[in-house]
Amino acid sequence: MRERHASRGARRAREFEAFVAGAAGRLLHTATLLTGEAPADNPRARRLLALSLAHTYAAWDRLRGEDPYDHTRRHLATRFAHGAWHHYGGLGRARPHPESPLAALGPQERLILVLRLYEGVAEEQTAALLGLPRERVRAICDRATATVLHPPRGPAPAPVRPAAKATA
Repeated sequence: MRERHASRGARRAREFEAFVAGAAGRLLHTATLLTGEAPADNPRARRLLALSLAHTYAAWDRLRGEDPYDHTRRHLATRFAHGAWHHYGGLGRARPHPESPLAALGPQERLILVLRLYEGVAEEQTAALLGLPRERVRAICDRATATVLHPPRGPAPAPVRPAAKATA
């Protein structure tokens, strides 16, 4: 009995390690896009991913045919949303890195844009995951896409005034 339990635990660990080896890179990139951090300096994204992977590992035996990537991504998105919208100083509250491609977006816009365009999650699934109406998800995604494709211009340059002529 004890040997069978140990064997099952070892198999579970190997399966999870194989999953992490294949999915962690993409999930980290997703988390980095969500937090708006620079790819080389992303401690919030790494923490978000570690917490999501820990949740998936804890539920590994109960997944029963469910896609572990989808399970982890859902937890990552809901944890980000909860941290960004419900807690002061949450994962999405920190100012995005200026070089992030999504720096001009707010946390909700980043989340919806990343889920819809980068992860390819359907509009209906995104709406259900976030508890928003489908039309609201569509509107936010359209606005975020327009902002990324056509970023707001910076301030206008200061007018140049002619230099005063020196009198001799």
